[in-house]
Amino acid sequence: MRVALIDSGMGLLPTAGWLRRLRPDLDLLLCMDPDHMPWGDRGEAAITRRVLAAADSAAERGADGIVVPCNTATVTALDTLRARSEPLVPVVGTVPAIKPAAASGAPFAVWATVATTASAYQARLIEEFAAGRAVTRVACPGLAEAIDRADEDAIDAAVADAARRTPADCAGVVLGCTHYPLVAERIAAALPAGTALYDSAEAVARQTLRRLDLTEDSAAAPGDFEVLLSGRPGMLPPVALAYPLGRALAAGGRLPVDVLLRGGAATARVQPA
Repeated sequence: MRVALIDSGMGLLPTAGWLRRLRPDLDLLLCMDPDHMPWGDRGEAAITRRVLAAADSAAERGADGIVVPCNTATVTALDTLRARSEPLVPVVGTVPAIKPAAASGAPFAVWATVATTASAYQARLIEEFAAGRAVTRVACPGLAEAIDRADEDAIDAAVADAARRTPADCAGVVLGCTHYPLVAERIAAALPAGTALYDSAEAVARQTLRRLDLTEDSAAAPGDFEVLLSGRPGMLPPVALAYPLGRALAAGGRLPVDVLLRGGAATARVQPA
């Protein structure tokens, strides 16, 4: 069974890693879009066109399911993609882990891109799941872009800036961009000791298995691994190999769980879109 993951850049790696951990036998198709990244700077129509183009490429290669591990693409294009693909091909989107962070009862922050932080989408999630809670929205300008470039100095600067703007009483931080788990160790190191990090990648992977009527089987033999770069067959970009998760995926085989949980990111038991 083949699952396609669609994102412009590195944000699809964490969910791909969890799928490889939970069901190694799945054939994974990573649909990246280096020719048009980042999507966050583009208008809704442009993002939707790119997502649908990737989905068309995935359909040509026999994808049985599609995952959109990108908050921007989910809020912008998920409904259109589902209208085109379902019920024949299930489509799973991504929701930031605001609900489990709110369930802790403690103050927390949501780190996200500038666009997501200002969006009505995030505001609705906070209102729905964290009304009455102390929630701080922290925009992280340049962090996702620095992760896409594996620019260590820029990553450290963006993380330090966001950490300075996160109130000291926040007991948790929601990683509200799918790129951020790739630098969870750096984020954890910049925050007070004991700060919980909430990420939804595992929950999205588990929801994908449910939509495909599959159960977890971490002992299964590894399936195929294919990469499309703006529709062209290719390999994981060299920048992906700067991250332990990218190297583990490129190597094939069963994915070590410590690669997925670096930085102490909590598994968010959320219901993906």
